[in-house]
Amino acid sequence: EAGAAALLVSSSSAILPTQIAAGLSDAAAARMLIGHPFNPPHIMPLVEVVPGERTAQSAVERALAVYRAYGREPVALARETRGFVGNRLQNAMLREAAHLVQSGVIDVEGLDAVVTGSLGLRWAAVGPLEGMHLGGGAGGLRGFMEHIGPSFAAIDLHEPDLTEAGMSEVFDQADAAYGLPPRPEITRERDRLQEEILRLRGRPS
Repeated sequence: EAGAAALLVSSSSAILPTQIAAGLSDAAAARMLIGHPFNPPHIMPLVEVVPGERTAQSAVERALAVYRAYGREPVALARETRGFVGNRLQNAMLREAAHLVQSGVIDVEGLDAVVTGSLGLRWAAVGPLEGMHLGGGAGGLRGFMEHIGPSFAAIDLHEPDLTEAGMSEVFDQADAAYGLPPRPEITRERDRLQEEILRLRGRPS
């Protein structure tokens, strides 16, 4: 049984903290939150700290302090939302990636090469909004949107078929490119590169 002052933390990426706390007393619900890591969690420094509707701000602050003490880089969400922040961004990327492969614009390996050779490199240094703010020059993000915004707004967005049948070609291409199960040397190289990026950013892996 947890102590009366213990934080009640789940690493769930799908269940909202308010749902988990539904059957708890107010005192326990005040200590309930999500600490959502990213794979591979032994390398990735970020943890999303997500409060529920009844979570006390003091519990959020305590969780942030605990994660920092263990060398993590926690970010607190102001409120819960399904998928939190990282998975919502990943979901948007997955949907557009699936559409591009399904519609024959590019294959799986080509799409991954586009990301790792451009956006991925940029996002390892700055986030998407900061990158656009820098790209806007003296006008910052506002200047970027004034210059590029209309062309971005004109890009059509599609809803891909994410069913088993719809994703079949995408699955087959990924299996052919990366093996099934994924080849272990790919995982090792991913970990090596991510650790090197962290080293270059001046943060221990």
